[in-house]
Amino acid sequence: MAMLFDERFSLRHIDTPQARLAVRTGGEGPPLLLLHGFPQTHAMWHRLAPALAAHFFLVMPDLRGYGESEKVAPTPDHLAHSKRAMAADMAALMTTLGFEQFMAVGHDRGGRVTHRLCLDHPTRVTRACVMDIVPTHHLFKHTDQTFATAYYHWFFLIQPDGLPERMIGPDPAWYLRECMRRWAAPGAVFDERAMAEYVRCFSAPDAINGACEDYRAGASIDLEHDAASRDARIECPLLVLWGGRGFSEQHYEVLNVWRDYGRDVRGQTIDCGHFLPEEDPQAVLTALLPFLTAPSA
Repeated sequence: MAMLFDERFSLRHIDTPQARLAVRTGGEGPPLLLLHGFPQTHAMWHRLAPALAAHFFLVMPDLRGYGESEKVAPTPDHLAHSKRAMAADMAALMTTLGFEQFMAVGHDRGGRVTHRLCLDHPTRVTRACVMDIVPTHHLFKHTDQTFATAYYHWFFLIQPDGLPERMIGPDPAWYLRECMRRWAAPGAVFDERAMAEYVRCFSAPDAINGACEDYRAGASIDLEHDAASRDARIECPLLVLWGGRGFSEQHYEVLNVWRDYGRDVRGQTIDCGHFLPEEDPQAVLTALLPFLTAPSA
């Protein structure tokens, strides 16, 4: 893993009120929080980090339940793995690091945490970017056979009584690699060092459980929180990036959907599948840097 990040970046563990988080930091400039998705860790930012570090102080944590962050105990209502709990972790982490305000970028599940962070802590996030997601509330509200087929894992991972954990457990490496193969564009090439890190972290039984609990929360307590704040909007400028060869592009008017959830929304496709930062990091930088460095209104 050390080979993925150069000497500018260091890994440490930081206690927040509810979870101990593994976080890699480095760079110079205003703070930028980068949040990974399933089934990955903060290592997914390895292709973007060197360029971004020239402009920002990067904060790249593993979400609770993932990577080397704490595998918190599940709760019957799944609140412990809710996006609200994860967003609170991130707010506390940035406070501990001395940042009252910051920008945030999230991919996949990290994008959903970013969405909740903007709603629950609106004065702290000055700019946000979400990658290759449509809001959870919208997806469940518009579930159909096509969505259920493409996002089968949303319905598999939420099954109770340890069912997905037992089914994934015998060969977690195969399951992780197969998920990434299916969701990437044909021919996408991942750095094998990063893949080895994802496999290492995901293979622990408590990490598989943490990921499943993340999705169980997404189908239960997160929806309750989303319904309660449905009239709220993301107040800061929001950039939406999504894969032009992925499911969202094929089935949703992505920007139109997000404009119902934010006040200042812009975005574009990237010519790749689901894993934008690894499949086409240069195109992501071309879209992301002007947005993050634009003068405040």
